Amino acid sequence: MMNKKKLEIYVHIPFCAKKCAYCDFLSFPGNMRMRREYTDKLLEEIRIQSSFVREYQVDTIFLGGGTPSVLDVSDITAIMGALKEHYDIAPDAEITIEVNPGTVKMEGLVAYREAGINRVSMGLQSADDTELRYLGRIHTYDEFLKSFQRVRMAGFTNVNVDLISAIPGQTPESWRNTLKKTAMLKPEHISAYSLIVEEGTPFYDRYGGHVEMESYEMSPEERRRLMALPDLPDEDTEREMYYMTRNCLAEQGYERYEISNYARPGFECRHNVGYWTGTGYLGLGLGASSYLEGCRFHNTSDFQSYVSAHFDDEAEFCQALRQDMEQLSVKSKMEEFMFLGLRLTRGVSVEGFITRFGQSIRNVYGGVIDKLEREGLLEHKNGYYHLTERGLDLSNYAMSLFLLD
Repeated sequence: MMNKKKLEIYVHIPFCAKKCAYCDFLSFPGNMRMRREYTDKLLEEIRIQSSFVREYQVDTIFLGGGTPSVLDVSDITAIMGALKEHYDIAPDAEITIEVNPGTVKMEGLVAYREAGINRVSMGLQSADDTELRYLGRIHTYDEFLKSFQRVRMAGFTNVNVDLISAIPGQTPESWRNTLKKTAMLKPEHISAYSLIVEEGTPFYDRYGGHVEMESYEMSPEERRRLMALPDLPDEDTEREMYYMTRNCLAEQGYERYEISNYARPGFECRHNVGYWTGTGYLGLGLGASSYLEGCRFHNTSDFQSYVSAHFDDEAEFCQALRQDMEQLSVKSKMEEFMFLGLRLTRGVSVEGFITRFGQSIRNVYGGVIDKLEREGLLEHKNGYYHLTERGLDLSNYAMSLFLLD
């Protein structure tokens, strides 16, 4: 079948060796029984879900979490085998796995390559061991370096490194050091995020003014260490780090193609670009979100409900797992087209808007566009409207104007 629609697949592996103090993702440590039970059910879901996407060809796959590399190598191999068996995967598909420097081994990396995975995303976060301890990471910078070397030795030529700025006790000098050390390794892609203190995390209790931590499984000593963490950088220091990121990585040959993402030419993350430009995606696993044919939904986030669900037929599967199904209105689709597309430095396509919605972008957003252009936050170039550097700095404000009444 020719001219199939593109599809992205996200596979959620919720397990991690240790939950970081800033993390609000659906992740938790799990024993071997839980991991075995989960993988078996995930393989079932991969088979059942494929019946809903026969008309699609898979362009990207992303194994995220949690930390997928905590699973046995045989489990990752089985997951990849099931995906290949039940889905039409493009020959040049980008297939990414997230790994933690503290859990990845050489034999695992070689097996990932053999299974068809061609991109590795590594969570470094900081090159400073003290800052890593503050974050609750299980690895040191030296362990990261050894893991990065293993990734290269295993033959991976497309590698991302995740970094976080504005973390407890961080200074502009230590952040610059992290940026330089990372760039010197020449990964193809760098994601550089500013820490967001999310509700429901230990960091929120520490930095959000809350001290009710009874819900966390912490010893008294762990709680004392959490409350003794240094303060977060102030707003001015955080902004200094933000500009430093852009300038330092540009000097090292990285092009900023999205608000928080930088790549060497040709190595932009296709999975993320697809998400920001409205490509349909299918989420597999606990709590995974999907967006198909204008309908958004997600799997149950309750572990026991997931692993005990019966998938005897498609209707039963939908009833057992899919939650909060929402058919997006044209208005919502237009808003998302702008919100997500303007995260990219190239911006949103004028022609793409017409193709998707049957009318010009100025017919819907002319007043907003004129206002942002007058304020120096938006420009038109080569058929795209994109945020200027100042617009990217004020992206939350700029994007909020594209909400339709």
